[in-house]
Amino acid sequence: MNIDQILKLPSMPAACPSYPLGPYRFINREYMIITYETDHDLLRAAVPEPLVPNAEGHVLYEWIRMPDSSGFGDYTESGIVIPCTFEGEVVNYTAQMYLDDEPPISAGREIWGFPKKYAFPKLSVNSDTLTGTLNYAGELVAMGTMAYKHQASPGGLEAMNKAMTKTSCVLKVIPNFDGKPKICQLVAFNLTDISIKGSWISPARLQLIPHVNAPVADLPIKKVIGGKHYIGDLTLPHGRVLFDFVKDQKP
Repeated sequence: MNIDQILKLPSMPAACPSYPLGPYRFINREYMIITYETDHDLLRAAVPEPLVPNAEGHVLYEWIRMPDSSGFGDYTESGIVIPCTFEGEVVNYTAQMYLDDEPPISAGREIWGFPKKYAFPKLSVNSDTLTGTLNYAGELVAMGTMAYKHQASPGGLEAMNKAMTKTSCVLKVIPNFDGKPKICQLVAFNLTDISIKGSWISPARLQLIPHVNAPVADLPIKKVIGGKHYIGDLTLPHGRVLFDFVKDQKP
């Protein structure tokens, strides 16, 4: 390979890149998000400065079914999102993610810095119940349920489309060859070309089981607020740096 060919590679390995160049389009992406209240001190410990966690102590536990994802294929994801603010702007901070497909794990970590680990999440309809489970290393670590298409979401599809444009961010940490921090950033992104096809709410239940390598239960449940279920198409573009811990840290 010459230098021009090397610089045009979308990802590693060179012989068979793990993922193509983005942006990435998702069709019929299906979400179940269960909102719950947790301990505020534990929430503060889970959120990196300069983000400020929400005053209500809310956590969003999510399952996402992605049957048609450009460059990534068919997979399911589960994890923890924390509503925060950054310099007064309301943002969502993704704290933990677990999924069952290698290309989006590599791309998510290398491009944006998504905190992705390999596990076995599942989102399915069982009779009248939408059910999400997460298994890690052979053990169940999370299970959530809500009634299937129980009630249309307040504000309808327009409100859900608007909510999906909110800024999301992740903590990207990549060490240098010597083990010292090479990249340590808060990376932000905003979904585009959003088309929500259906959105529903219902009462929900959530169980989180302690596990050392999938610590979703480290933010314990005080009270479940409710569940939201929606389906739509969207594009995940490349991101931007909100804060650089190497360059922007104060002396």
